[in-house]
Amino acid sequence: MVFYFKARPDAGDYTIYMGADKNENEELIKFHVDKVSSAHVYLRLKKGDSIDTISEGLLEDCAQLVKAHSIQGNKMNNVEVVYTPWSNLKKATSMDVGQVGFHNHRLVHVLTVEKRVNEILNRLNKTRVERRPDLKAEKDASNAAEKAERKMQLKDKKRREEMERVVKERQAEIRSYKGLMVAEKMTSNRQIASAGKSIQEMEDEFV
Repeated sequence: MVFYFKARPDAGDYTIYMGADKNENEELIKFHVDKVSSAHVYLRLKKGDSIDTISEGLLEDCAQLVKAHSIQGNKMNNVEVVYTPWSNLKKATSMDVGQVGFHNHRLVHVLTVEKRVNEILNRLNKTRVERRPDLKAEKDASNAAEKAERKMQLKDKKRREEMERVVKERQAEIRSYKGLMVAEKMTSNRQIASAGKSIQEMEDEFV
């Protein structure tokens, strides 16, 4: 079972996911109470977002959910919640179900939650929906959509580059043609006559 929550409206149209137990936690990116057991929360970022651009309000919603669903952390003040990109999670075979480590600790962020804020939790709980999703299928679909978008962007880039190449070639042809047509390099019929040469003689010389 996975719980879905809608983040505060002023943060944008974001959905927060939370595993109902440690098995679902295996599949979800983590916001996690440091040093104590807690729920794992997943926030799927939008295109152009990064972990450094998450708004304070959105972070607070996620962190309050984590604290509230930690048996120990819910009773404590000044709880540290850690969060990191999914790609930074490390899972070793020796770890318990739901337990994770990090590849790079420099990519781990820490947020201190001073106390439980019921106003935030009540708002989030009013939006809660329970589902049994196929998380792998959702992830595969998301990856496929991103791959298709990258493919389209690459196609558009190649098309623009080809158009730019054609334009440059045409501009070069125009410059070359103008160079041939400048008055200094042209011979008029009057100049031919003054030189005592016939058109046929000039053509023979040209050939």
